Amino acid sequence: MRTTTLIIDTRKELPAKYKKILEDANNKVKVSSNIKTALDFIKTREPDLIIISDSIDEDLSTFCEKIRILTYNMRPVIIATSKSAEAEDRIKVLKAGADDFISEPINNEEFKIRIYAHIRREYESYLDLQTNLPNGNYCMRALKRILSETETTQWSALLIKINEFEIYKSVYTELASDKLIKTFSALMTSGLDENDFLGSISENQFLIITNPYKLEKIASFLTFAFDSVKEKFYSNEDVKRGYMLIQGNEYAGKRGEFVSISIGGISNEFSKYDSVESILKDLMTTNSLAKRPNSSNYLIQRPKISTPNSVIKKELNKKILIIEEDTAMQILLTETLKLEGYEISLPETIINFEEYNPAIIILDTGLTKDTTGIKLCKHLKNKKKLAKIIVTANSHEKEEILTAGADFYLPKPYEISTLIKWVNYFIKEVNE
Repeated sequence: MRTTTLIIDTRKELPAKYKKILEDANNKVKVSSNIKTALDFIKTREPDLIIISDSIDEDLSTFCEKIRILTYNMRPVIIATSKSAEAEDRIKVLKAGADDFISEPINNEEFKIRIYAHIRREYESYLDLQTNLPNGNYCMRALKRILSETETTQWSALLIKINEFEIYKSVYTELASDKLIKTFSALMTSGLDENDFLGSISENQFLIITNPYKLEKIASFLTFAFDSVKEKFYSNEDVKRGYMLIQGNEYAGKRGEFVSISIGGISNEFSKYDSVESILKDLMTTNSLAKRPNSSNYLIQRPKISTPNSVIKKELNKKILIIEEDTAMQILLTETLKLEGYEISLPETIINFEEYNPAIIILDTGLTKDTTGIKLCKHLKNKKKLAKIIVTANSHEKEEILTAGADFYLPKPYEISTLIKWVNYFIKEVNE
């Protein structure tokens, strides 16, 4: 991880010497002789470590106190350097918020070791315990830093999400999901170099910051590598079946698709960003567009070639097709879902079935073990691949129904509230 150090010192030779001692490939050092410039740098770049000399015009302990108040939400390491070796001066500065006090003149080797010991502790305080990567808070700091360099530096960012992770975790336990995350973290690390940033935003979301020329190469490598190893995290039965069979929790009737990754990539080559929030918004939008069922995929932002206001906003698909033999149940479902704001259709009301694209199909497979309903489920899944199929049944086995292509199995009799919950869930998933 590349860290940032700020040296606040009005002298010429010593701060240049300190910078030469400390700066390397993993630590970028900025020297500021102006207090206002230094404060602006702290606000925009959030340095990991700040070295303050008593050469500044303000009282050292008072200035340390001011910096600590200014940085209460990021808590950088503050090191004070002074010509004084008096215990009283050291105590005063340490009480004011400094983490260490170094008397000048200094021993170069000791200075370097002490500073890097502080940087190491600061770095470790931001590590995610599961992945050993910088955590979500540090990811926001990294984005803030690249934002402040936008005028001089070209950068790109990738948001990587492991889809269906919660379901995998519920079926295979936390121990297995932890192994999956650690393996994927190692895969990501292997595809990057020391100039790239990799962090863990949340349990199943990661951030990579790199240069635009490597963006697509990294995304392509990660999707291929993940899909090459993911079956190793499943039992032979699940691999043969092609999905997970979920038991005994809120997802018990859902078809447990295998995990996949979606990657959204953006660059300041094509878009100008003025806040971390705008970067995250574009990353999340691009990532959601990259998501594909059952396989990993990536989408990289391209130059905008359309004219202003020419983009047509995608309409929310709220179409539901109900195939239900029981007339009373059909009427109940139709009226209930209409009250929820959904557009309901029945097979006999559809003029052109080939062109009709429902978000959800609610299919009743009948009262007997007749295979007609199962065959219809397979047919619908082949014809309407993007639609989510909820099968209601009281005679067929769950595995048989899910293998036929159903996304959710709801045994009869069921509560209407349960059906509505899953309709809302799938509508959101289809329209992501």
